[in-house]
Amino acid sequence: MKELVEYIAKLLVDSPDEVSVGEGMVGRTTIIELSVAPDDLGQVIGRQGRTARALRTVLAAAAARENAKAVLEIVE
Repeated sequence: MKELVEYIAKLLVDSPDEVSVGEGMVGRTTIIELSVAPDDLGQVIGRQGRTARALRTVLAAAAARENAKAVLEIVE
């Protein structure tokens, strides 16, 4: 799941080398933390959060295939 978020984020931003993705666990939920360059933050969030919502939906679907739960946090 971490690789999926990283792959999609690198396609969205202008500075793909500054994309970093961290992964942690809280209980049975996987927390994916996405960090991008400050100039690329708007591209990852999108208009009214549509891109971020789409990323979260894709992540939730990928987690559901593995009978898990995952949450995406976009770090500034």
